[in-house]
Amino acid sequence: HSGMAIVYSPIHGTTGEIIPKALKSYGFENVHVVEEQRLPDGNFPTVVSPNPEEAAAMDMAIKLAEKVSAHIVLASDPDGDRVGVAAIGKSGKYELLNGNQTAALLTWYLLRNLHDKGKKKGNEFIVKTIVTTDLVEKIANFFNVKCYQTLTGFKYIAQLIREKEGSEKFIGGGEESYGYMVGDFVRDKDAVSACVLLAEIGAWTKARDLTLFDLLDQLYLRNGFYKEALISITKKGKSGEEEIQAIMKKLRDNMPSEILGKKVVRVIDVLTGADKDLISNTTSTLALEPSNVLQFFLEDGSKISARPSGTEPKIKFYISVNMPFHSQADYHEVNGKLIEKIENLKGFLENFS
Repeated sequence: HSGMAIVYSPIHGTTGEIIPKALKSYGFENVHVVEEQRLPDGNFPTVVSPNPEEAAAMDMAIKLAEKVSAHIVLASDPDGDRVGVAAIGKSGKYELLNGNQTAALLTWYLLRNLHDKGKKKGNEFIVKTIVTTDLVEKIANFFNVKCYQTLTGFKYIAQLIREKEGSEKFIGGGEESYGYMVGDFVRDKDAVSACVLLAEIGAWTKARDLTLFDLLDQLYLRNGFYKEALISITKKGKSGEEEIQAIMKKLRDNMPSEILGKKVVRVIDVLTGADKDLISNTTSTLALEPSNVLQFFLEDGSKISARPSGTEPKIKFYISVNMPFHSQADYHEVNGKLIEKIENLKGFLENFS
């Protein structure tokens, strides 16, 4: 599949030369770069924000993909460490994958190849941050590979690799905010290696007449349908910072026993290092350094994480919901129910804060 059409944009960043060359070195000959965004330009004249997490940043790449019938669309951020992905979706049009979906695909592909090529020695591990989808851990469990969790930030993943060096082998890792690490060479999130591997996954799916979204469906059928969302609430100025601290204090001092009629069965407070099982009424100690993060696990498998920003008066709520998924024919029904769950939880959190 050297002729598989790939569209790539550096969004006026630093990787307009190196990523196309990297793709070509791996045999991909039909790479279309968004010319208007190829050259580095700190004014980022064609986008409001050069962030691939923002859908509008990939508009030009998707328009080019429509012209050349690309199988996969890739766009990296200006400093070349994060990557956004798009492919043909259920609608028959190009749709964006979010960071959790991409992390799940990369994890599955890395571990599947490790298994199928007989290279698994039993000491391998992958890493995800505590606010990244638990689907990654489910995939690792399927392949009987350890999955470690760290605080948000690749410095923590790199630190864990160093701690395990010589005894355990790092395979890959990622976070929901579009950063991925393939192998332990770079030891930071890296769009170059991620783009190459994503193109390879694209070729693997094309060879089987699948899209990336079809492959995601296969993962959902085996592990459950996972869906995530993020609420970011900004409070202005010094008083805003105080409001955010008050929200965290309120959550700690008056922990809800249920949310929207679902019992809270587990609470993790990373600041105190406490992992409380509310069913067995037991508490264990986390192997994480203290950080102002709270996580609530509900009886239906939903998870809410609260995390203030360390650099601005902003608090982020990460929502994760899941349901069993037994047939692709049920996709729209299950997807709709998960969206409804997310919207209800968003309403609860916005009212709470």
